[in-house]
Amino acid sequence: MSEKFLGASQIRQLASALELSPTKKWGQNFVIDPNTVRRIIEISGVTAQDDVAEIGPGLGSLTIGLLAAANSVVAVEIDERLATQLPKTISKIDEQLAQKLVVLNVDALKLAELPTKATKLVANLPYNISVPVILHFLEKFQSIREVLVMVQAEVGERLAAGPGSKIYGIPSVKARFYGEVTQVATISRQIFWPVPNVDSVLVRIVRHQESPDLAIKQQLFSVVDAAFSQRRKTLRSALSSFLGGAAQVDAVLARAGIDSGLRGEQLDIDAFLAISKASQQVK
Repeated sequence: MSEKFLGASQIRQLASALELSPTKKWGQNFVIDPNTVRRIIEISGVTAQDDVAEIGPGLGSLTIGLLAAANSVVAVEIDERLATQLPKTISKIDEQLAQKLVVLNVDALKLAELPTKATKLVANLPYNISVPVILHFLEKFQSIREVLVMVQAEVGERLAAGPGSKIYGIPSVKARFYGEVTQVATISRQIFWPVPNVDSVLVRIVRHQESPDLAIKQQLFSVVDAAFSQRRKTLRSALSSFLGGAAQVDAVLARAGIDSGLRGEQLDIDAFLAISKASQQVK
């Protein structure tokens, strides 16, 4: 792998040349530690057989490492200045790496297609859109078999939490619709510029071997939203308004084989899928 990484001084010089001040609006915190980039690449397992999608590449610190390891990288960047600068930065460092990069200056949440069949998503995600963008990419780009993202510690812990945990909730279940979720590393806040007021974690999602039934997704996500809207309430109470009354809830849960006295936080993804399918069958 190439050892041409961007250090803290180079990141700041690039930002200064662009008259760029990292914005909270887009959750911009740039990685300035090459050792952390090496660690992320190693954990990602990206090889020359992988076409990688990256969201929020910023000034390119992670992008360079990905380009050195992967077959190609599609970087999705909403900030026009950063999207314009990124290919120039890579070209100055290594012209061959630049040939493997495509930059899309778009909102990742609105992206409908990629120019490659990306096999992996690897990114330092802006804190303010992390869960929605993960779910969007897993739904839209089914060629992506594995995700490794750096997110705010609280968000990552929620994504990786299992049933029965106090932090298990809507993101935990929705992510598991697409794959197995694990927290694989913690990242110090000190490797970012500017330094955020929270730590970060790396979360891995490995897509299920069998593709999920996207036809049930909307109903499933609605059931999950309803079940966690009032965490302290039983399923019989929490789902009542959504499913049309207590009697309907009882019929749906009976068909699904789920105890109506349980709470949403006690159910795994399979139980939620059973409820969703039963709710479409019971009229």
